[in-house]
Amino acid sequence: MAPMPVDRTDPRPLHAQVAGVLRAEIRDRSIAPGDTLPSEAALRERFGVSRSVVRQALATLEDEGSVRRIHGRAPVAAIPTEHHRLVQRVTGLFDQFSAEGLRLTTAVLSLEPSRSGVPAAVGHLGTRDLLRLERVRSVDGDPLSYVRTWLPAERFGGLDAAMLRDASLHRLMEDRFGAVPTSGRRQIRAVPADPRIALELGVAAEAPLLLLEGGTFDRDGTPLEWFESWHRSDRVVFDIEAEGASEQVRITPDPSLIGRTAPERPGTAPSPEAGGAAPVPGLERAVELADGLRAELARLRDGG
Repeated sequence: MAPMPVDRTDPRPLHAQVAGVLRAEIRDRSIAPGDTLPSEAALRERFGVSRSVVRQALATLEDEGSVRRIHGRAPVAAIPTEHHRLVQRVTGLFDQFSAEGLRLTTAVLSLEPSRSGVPAAVGHLGTRDLLRLERVRSVDGDPLSYVRTWLPAERFGGLDAAMLRDASLHRLMEDRFGAVPTSGRRQIRAVPADPRIALELGVAAEAPLLLLEGGTFDRDGTPLEWFESWHRSDRVVFDIEAEGASEQVRITPDPSLIGRTAPERPGTAPSPEAGGAAPVPGLERAVELADGLRAELARLRDGG
C-alpha cells in the first residue's frame, strides 16, 4: 500500500487517524474479510508513526469488532455478520428476525405529533395530522437500522413510546388498535448516511446505506403507515424471492357489453332453469364472440 502519512495538524489523535483509514479499507473491502492486516512494521512505515500508535489503532479496531486477533497471530479483518431480510413481505424486521431466533432490540428515540410529514407520507396517509416515530433497531448491541415511521394520529393517538421498546409496531397495531397490516408497496435505494443517522448506526457520515421505504395498508385498504428505514449495508442483506413468470390470457367482456340485452337466437326459448327470466345482459354476445374466436384459432392451426 502507498505511504499515507498522518496529518499532524488534524486535532484527532494519531491512532484515531490510523484506525479510521484501516476501518474504511475494511468496510469497502480493500482489506477483505478474513485477510491478514499489514504487519506493525509495514503500518509504521506507511503512516510514519511509532509502534505504540499502531498498536493503539489496532486495539481500537479490535474493541469495535473490525479486527480479530488471536494470541500469537497477525490481526485479520473480521468477517461481518450479515442479517437477511425478505423485503417483499409486509411483516416487519422484528417479526422476521424473531422467526429466525434472533433477538432484535428497539430503542425509541422519539414519538411526537407532527403536521409537516414528508410529501410521500402525507400523500399515502391522506392527512397532515401525523405521528412521527423514530427508532434504532439492533442485534446483540450492533445497530442495524434507523427507522422513521409516519402514522395517522387519529387512528393511533393512544400509542405510547413505552409500548414500542423492544416490540413490534405491527403487532401493536393489531393487538391494541385492531389494525392488521396486510399489503403495501416497497422500494429500495442506496443513499449516503446523513450525520445524525450515521451517528446512531455507528458508521461514518456519507457511508453507504440501504434505504427501504414504502406504505402499508390494512385488510380494508386503509393506509396505516409510511416508513423510511435506513439499513447498514455491511450488516443487512435484502433478499427477494423470485418466481418464474407465467403468462395468462384473460378474456374479459368489453365494457360495451355490460348492461346490453343479448339478442335471442332464432328458434331458441328461455331455458327451464331460468324460469322464463331475461337472459344475463351480454352473455349471449360473449358466447358468440368466444365461438368466433375458437373457430378462427382452429383455422389458423390448420393452416387455413
